[in-house]
Amino acid sequence: MAAVAVSSETEKLSKLRSAVASLNQISESEKSGFISLVSRYLSGEAEQIEWSRIKTPTDDVVVPYNTLVPPPEDLEETKKLLDKLAVLKLNGGLGTTMGCTGPKSVIEVRNGLTFLDLIVIQIESLNKKYGCNVPLLLMNSFNTHEDTLKIIEKYSNSKIEIHTFNQSQYPRLVVEDFLPLPSKGHTGKDGWYPPGHGDVFPALLNSGKLDALLSQGKEYIFVANSDNLGAIVDLKILSHLIRRQNEYCMEVTPKTLADVKGGTLISYEGRVQLLEIAQVPDAHVNEFKSIEKFKIFNTNNLWVNLKAIKRLLTANALKMEIIPNPKEVDGIKVLQLETAAGAAIWFFDNAIGINVPRSRFLPVKASSDLLLVQSDLYTLSDGFVIRNKARTNPENPSIELGPEFKKVADFLHRFKSIPSIIKLDALKVSGDVLFGTGVTLKGKVTITAKPGEKLEIPDNAVLKDKVITNAKEIGSCPLTGCAIL
Repeated sequence: MAAVAVSSETEKLSKLRSAVASLNQISESEKSGFISLVSRYLSGEAEQIEWSRIKTPTDDVVVPYNTLVPPPEDLEETKKLLDKLAVLKLNGGLGTTMGCTGPKSVIEVRNGLTFLDLIVIQIESLNKKYGCNVPLLLMNSFNTHEDTLKIIEKYSNSKIEIHTFNQSQYPRLVVEDFLPLPSKGHTGKDGWYPPGHGDVFPALLNSGKLDALLSQGKEYIFVANSDNLGAIVDLKILSHLIRRQNEYCMEVTPKTLADVKGGTLISYEGRVQLLEIAQVPDAHVNEFKSIEKFKIFNTNNLWVNLKAIKRLLTANALKMEIIPNPKEVDGIKVLQLETAAGAAIWFFDNAIGINVPRSRFLPVKASSDLLLVQSDLYTLSDGFVIRNKARTNPENPSIELGPEFKKVADFLHRFKSIPSIIKLDALKVSGDVLFGTGVTLKGKVTITAKPGEKLEIPDNAVLKDKVITNAKEIGSCPLTGCAIL
């Protein structure tokens, strides 16, 4: 039976190679990368994690941030450090989940500035302050490439080098016969997919950007999601990595109940490894989600040595775990094979994690996150989103907004101005709810508009520990017109 199975897989691969060879929309390097990925998937090379052999990493492997030595105070020494660095933002995602059609990085975050505006301002400030040259690289997908090129024209006079390159474009696989969807007439965008952010390493090499950075004397690249407002250049981390010659560093941060599905770092067979929930045997899923045993999770802020990337890619040794992602296109079941950049930690020498403050993980994935970062919980300085010290609770408020707030345009329509939430613990809003200007929310607030009814929170209302289902429950103050607590 085993021989029959091998023959079947060989036949599948042979037919696939032939079909892929005729796809003229992608490069030869993309074709070979795709075939290699499918070949690895069909061979079933992934090894199961033996749960009993998992060990909790020591402080040498996952270094506490507060033990890092402060960077040099000397401006010239700091310049030397920063001149060894390049910053790369993963810019392949569309803002579709938030109702936008272009790259997610152009959603306005604060004061009319987009994610991309803030990133450019941050790096400009660094370059100006230290007289260094930290370039910015944007890894786009075929979905975001054209829009991004138009958008970055506005930075042409900025004191910053901006480079763009595309991650690979792979054909979706038809599950039924394992042939590429584009070879069956689906030649539009829905026939293709970007193969996850693990593709950042081969895409850097194939684009020529990796060799260009090495020729400029760059040693490390800081890779982060473009929608993580906390992912800023950190001199303590950079200094530590250069001093200790760590080839790879993953920033992790303490897990909360909101992060129980996030990947975590483990020690396994003498090396540090990323453990994702998909790798966990069913019997241990609840244990994996425990914030007592697995206390940290991956922020996807990664610092990687450029020479090490080149070495591993040249040796074809960067074989990250494959993530199968089933989809459906026009009723056809298809498969996307993807990889994650965090899984690469296993292959680098002297790889570590650094347990960073939660402030370095501030992603905007939904309108509820947008409410947080646009509120008085944060201030803006030189492109950096900084937490307001007036907030004494170290954790952010829990915010749940109903589907009426999902799209950015709807979200903005429903708030005349963003409420004050410095003293808010939790907010739940559902139904047709609109907020006036100058609203203050404190403690735990739940606002539910009944089906077919509109509920308007008046200007200057102060709501503390309230459950509101109709306008009468807000009340009003006869002297000032403000809402009663």
